[in-house]
Amino acid sequence: MALIRLDKVSVAFGDKQLLDHIDFQLDKGERVALVGINGAGKSTLLKVLARHQPTDDGDIWQDGGARVAELSQMLPAADERRVRDVVASGCAETVDLLNRYEALAMSQSDTDMAELERLQHKIEMVDGWHLEQKILQVLERLELDGDQLMSALSGGWRRRAALGAALVQSPDILLLDEPTNHLDIETIEWLEKQIMEFRGGVLFISHDRSLVERLATRIVELDRGKLTSFPGNYSAYLTQKEKMLEEEERHNALFDKRLAEEEKWIRQGIKARRTRNEGRVRALKDLRVERSQRRDKQGKATFQVEQADRSGKIVIEVEGVNHGYHGETVLRDLTLSVQRGDRIGLIGPNGVGKSTLLKVLLGQLKPDQGEVKLGTSLNVAYFDQLRGKLDPEKTIIDNISEGRESITINGKSRHIISYLSDFLFSPERARTPVKALSGGECNRVMLAKLFSQPSNLLVLDEPTNDLDIETLELLEEILLEYKGTLLLVSHDRAFLDNVVTSTLVFEGNGKIQEYVGGYEDWLRQRSQVSSAANKSPTKPAVVAEPVKAAPAKKKLSYKLQRELDLLPGQLETLEAEIEQLHAETGAADFYNGDHEHVAATLAALQTKESQLEKLMERWVELEAMQ
Repeated sequence: MALIRLDKVSVAFGDKQLLDHIDFQLDKGERVALVGINGAGKSTLLKVLARHQPTDDGDIWQDGGARVAELSQMLPAADERRVRDVVASGCAETVDLLNRYEALAMSQSDTDMAELERLQHKIEMVDGWHLEQKILQVLERLELDGDQLMSALSGGWRRRAALGAALVQSPDILLLDEPTNHLDIETIEWLEKQIMEFRGGVLFISHDRSLVERLATRIVELDRGKLTSFPGNYSAYLTQKEKMLEEEERHNALFDKRLAEEEKWIRQGIKARRTRNEGRVRALKDLRVERSQRRDKQGKATFQVEQADRSGKIVIEVEGVNHGYHGETVLRDLTLSVQRGDRIGLIGPNGVGKSTLLKVLLGQLKPDQGEVKLGTSLNVAYFDQLRGKLDPEKTIIDNISEGRESITINGKSRHIISYLSDFLFSPERARTPVKALSGGECNRVMLAKLFSQPSNLLVLDEPTNDLDIETLELLEEILLEYKGTLLLVSHDRAFLDNVVTSTLVFEGNGKIQEYVGGYEDWLRQRSQVSSAANKSPTKPAVVAEPVKAAPAKKKLSYKLQRELDLLPGQLETLEAEIEQLHAETGAADFYNGDHEHVAATLAALQTKESQLEKLMERWVELEAMQ
């Protein structure tokens, strides 16, 4: 059953057409994910459906009895309001009617009595007499304390209060704009459960691929003003999208070839112009118009990391570290060795101490007990989740260039404008003050600043917030090619799975346990997991020590098994190359040869021996997991 429908709706801001005569329908029971690059107009589409954004053209139809509720990507303020009042604010008009009725209830005048009758009728129309009961039911369902102040809540709990304000309206249509932003994994899983249980129609914007994969019954993509529907989950969308892009490229190539042939024909000599077909000339004009109206797909970001010289093999050594605040232990008996090339993810609820752990590991914070040793030749690049290193009053160029006209990336000089174009900033946009940017653009500026610095230890504290899916996937590729060491804090489960080689999990009472693999690998390794809906997002999950299964019963994830299967061949190739280099360097006249060739050969031998050592260690590690 259709709840809401858009017919040929258009919205433009200046010369930028965000919605170009789009059609859309949301049915009861659907959970539709709206995807697209940052700036495509996704939030504008949600505002159109909520009647906050006027349209330039087209019609909006809504089932007469259908109610619409929204969940903004912005968290409610941490102010002095009670949680109950925040939830009740979802029915602000009903609350106002009840307050006016109560104020007049003591009056005895005929005028006031007439007004009371009108108010009573309006309250009955919106089922206002049962509002208090609805509020209590929502508070109980979301496990919220109605008397608690918003200022005392973490971001996860404030997100629950905002969801309560939406659900108390008993909506038929739920519009969610980036609902998982700044939430930890446990709260995200709790939110998934709430949305799964909702019986109306849901349209949600999210760059969390795991959330989209689990929730969506259909994907709609907003691309260059057009809306395209893809049935099925996110995986099915990727397959269909790839085929569609291939077909679009083939069509454009044929079109451009025909246009080039027609342009060549009309530029022929006098004889040809005398005999040319006027219908063909008109057709050429139409082709030119069509080509001018084609909206080419925006390019992907193409950034790369400026890499420093290699660090020592041991990057960070931690022995018996304890640390706490105000009598509460954050780190307990932590012993850890971080080696060159490790890609380590940190998993834990908000406020549990992930940023504290990073500061201890980097030597920025001295622990209460224990010892932290930093390795040699370290060049650290640190992505600050609070964007504290950006000056909001300065332009993007000034924040990145620091007075330079060009920067050097891996030995190649790049003009600052050219470098910023890799991060999808046009020359005009690059001159925009940072304070005028969106959240996603600010993160891209932070990445541009970070990746322009030489590093061999990259520390990323929640880098994925507000990034669109295409940029996320490119960032994954860049990090996988990074030769240094990576420490990553992220609540994006797919991002963790695709990037890290191990995880440090906060398991309660300051205990931190290391697991091989990403998020899904951690889930398989831990012995038990409690339901996310029954846990506070401000308290860490208490998980028992991992149980070592018998080798015959252990099963690696597909990614790890694939890595293990490829290792023997890689080892064999490396050993053969090393043997050949040993034979060359062992020759009697080797050191009499060209100096540069000798140095390069010895360096190659050292590099390959180091690679062999690392692959052997990884092979032993993976074999032990089976």
